[in-house]
Parts: sequence; structure tokens; C-alpha cells
Amino acid sequence: MKIVSWNINGIRAIYKKNFLNWFKNENADIVCVQETKADEAQFPKEVKEVEGYNFYCSSGKKKGYSGVAVWSKIKPENVAVTIENKLFDNEGRILRLNFKDFILFNIYFPNGGASEERLKYKLDFYDYFIDYLKKFKDKKVIICGDYNTAHYPIDLARPVQNENSSGFMPKERERLDKLIEMGFIDTFRHFNKEPNNYTWWDYKTSARSRNIGWRIDYFFISKNTLKNIKSADIESSILGSDHCPVSINIF
Repeated sequence: MKIVSWNINGIRAIYKKNFLNWFKNENADIVCVQETKADEAQFPKEVKEVEGYNFYCSSGKKKGYSGVAVWSKIKPENVAVTIENKLFDNEGRILRLNFKDFILFNIYFPNGGASEERLKYKLDFYDYFIDYLKKFKDKKVIICGDYNTAHYPIDLARPVQNENSSGFMPKERERLDKLIEMGFIDTFRHFNKEPNNYTWWDYKTSARSRNIGWRIDYFFISKNTLKNIKSADIESSILGSDHCPVSINIF
């Protein structure tokens, strides 16, 4: 089974960049996207109704902002758009799909770069979500999405220059440490310890052509799921967004 995650930076924009061609060529069993910037009524009809897939989405109160969506060939037993906290539920950042054999979270973690208030919101979101995961401690759990944080110096091209930048601050990285301490595993790093593997590049500086990037999109899995993971990849050749897709294969 292949699961793909991609921050698409707007469903209406990427739809015009052959998104459906990519989708069909990928032929993943589950496709998770973040930053859709649309509510369900704003999704193009042929995007919502891809043959063979069940479609789910969540959007926030603010128009043209945030949003997540999932297409799945397998019908989940339950779908939720909440982590049971109104403060964090109202931006459309969360989809939880309960399948027979595992629980999948598609999360668009907040960006803390705009202000001190947004940085606090991001850290509080992390703290609450990590605590919320304790509800599922005996389950097989997969958490994919845009985490908006590079974990280690290997995960961005210029770590020294960005030590005080949101996305690589010690207090942000400590939240990913907590996930590791809880027993969650960064699937890509489980298979690949090499540098220069990134998932986001700044549009403004044409960073992608020079591979001056950040790895901020992840699949974290609970330890009891590790035996089911066959591979984890960064699909850096796929264009259309300032992020590229990441994927795992499980059995």
C-alpha cells in the first residue's frame, strides 16, 4: 500500500498544473494533501470525484487559508476533523482516518514565522497534539503532513544561518524530539541518512534550482508499525508547489 503526502500550496492553483495527471500516475492507495486553501465547495468537481477514491476534507473558518484533504481507495471506518480542542480545530488543519489496521493523521502543522503569537500557537498546537496521541498508544499510528519544522541540521541546507528562524528554533525541534521519545519513527531517516534531501524550497529566492531547501514534510509512525514499512521516499522531481510529495510503502 502506498501513501503519499504533499503540501500543494492551493488546490485551485495546482489543479491548473496537471495535478490530476500526477494523481493518476502516482496511483497511490491514499493521497493526503495540505494547504488546500479551499473549502469543499471550492474544489473542482473532477478533483473531488476521482474514480475509485473516497474523498474527505477539512477547511478553516478563514477563507483561502490552510485546509487538508485525503483521497483513499480504502473506505475508513471513521473520519474526524478534530483533535477535540476548538482553538486548534478551527483552522482546518486536521484529518484523522481510522482504518481497520491503523490510524492515519493528515496534519498541516502551523507556521510560526509570522509573529510571536503564531509561534506560540504553533508550539501549543504541537504540545496539545503530542499529548492527544496518548489516546492511541496501543494503536498503529501514521502521522503525515507538513510539520513546518526541520528536525536536525542535516534537514536543511543552511542550519547555522537559520538557528533563530522559525522552523529550526531549538524549542520547535524539541517538539519533534518528544515524538521520538514517545516511540515515533521518522520513516525517511529510518531508510536514508544522507544530506541534501529536502521537501520545501523558497519560491522567492529560486532555491529549488540550487537545492537550498528544508525537509519539513514527514511520515512519522508508531514503533509497532515499523515492521510494516517497506520504504519511504522524497519525490523531489515532482513540481507544482514549493513543496514536493513524500511517500511510504507499507504492507
